[in-house]
Amino acid sequence: MAKVNWKGGALLAPVPAVLVTSGDEAKPNVCTVAWTGIINTNPPRTYVSLRKTRYSHELISKSGEFCINLPTSQLARITDFVGVKSGRDFDKFGKLSITPEKCAHIGTVSVAECPVSIECKVFQTIELGSHDMFLADIVGISVDEKLLDEAGKLHMEKAHLMAYSHGEYFTLGKKIGHMGYSVKKRR
Repeated sequence: MAKVNWKGGALLAPVPAVLVTSGDEAKPNVCTVAWTGIINTNPPRTYVSLRKTRYSHELISKSGEFCINLPTSQLARITDFVGVKSGRDFDKFGKLSITPEKCAHIGTVSVAECPVSIECKVFQTIELGSHDMFLADIVGISVDEKLLDEAGKLHMEKAHLMAYSHGEYFTLGKKIGHMGYSVKKRR
């Protein structure tokens, strides 16, 4: 396979396209973030990286809390809109057809229409240059019961989540395997 070499840059794909909520119940905000992920299992920890100029950066810096909401592919247009418009200018929840829902463990809201919401408390902020990385403990998770089977197993494929890749949004496709399937003994 022939490859072309480029200089280093911010290119990793696909990544999640998530809705991050911050602020308080009286004035909540939501923004789109693609730079997020899991950084530790025990204790459960995550991060979001935000430009210092973003309104959400200001809100998270003040409160030390945020919620990562996993949007469905049906929320793609809303996910894009909240990523290019600032909450400094207007109430995004009020303008869009999304509902703020009180979080169980932190003082901000989640997006009710998202099937999974991950509540987070910042334990460290790392200045990286154009962005600051908010490292956070995952203190609670809300999951739509429609994603659970009778035994309580989570089936994320039912959520119809989306991903972001080099400026474009994609719906996640069919399952092609599971962790450990390549070494599992056949019956």
